[in-house]
Amino acid sequence: MRLVEKGCPEEDPEPKALACYGLFIRHVPHQPEQMLLRFVANRPVSAQTTAFLAWCSARLAAQGLTAVLLIWDNASWHISKEVRLWLRQHNQQVKQTGQGVRILACRLPSQSPWLNPIEPKWVHGKRAIVEPDRLLSAREIMERVYTYYGCADDAHRGISEKAA
Repeated sequence: MRLVEKGCPEEDPEPKALACYGLFIRHVPHQPEQMLLRFVANRPVSAQTTAFLAWCSARLAAQGLTAVLLIWDNASWHISKEVRLWLRQHNQQVKQTGQGVRILACRLPSQSPWLNPIEPKWVHGKRAIVEPDRLLSAREIMERVYTYYGCADDAHRGISEKAA
């Protein structure tokens, strides 16, 4: 299948960009692998990243986890001061209260996406949802992605910056 990048009309009300945050969960005893996903209109930024991490932390705590090793690349929204500060404060709060999930963020070397276990998942997901003959709406993309990864119904909300 050969894909051609399609443009959308200027007057199109659809977002010009759609970003998907994802956390691939594996190696949890007695639990299957899972993906936690959230979409944002436009580009990912630090406030949305921290909101996603807060949401993931709450979900993982509800599953009984106490710590998670987060492997990610050096994207600007991963390594910003705001995100690093949020992680530090979040982990301090979890340590002090004994409640929640500590997040240990490990950055990959630059130009090494194959070391991140989520990358093959993204590649296969993109191939599975693509429509070569037409542009998909944002809603269609989100529904196809959630269906492909088997996400729960509550994952169909976008990221709210106020959730952090």
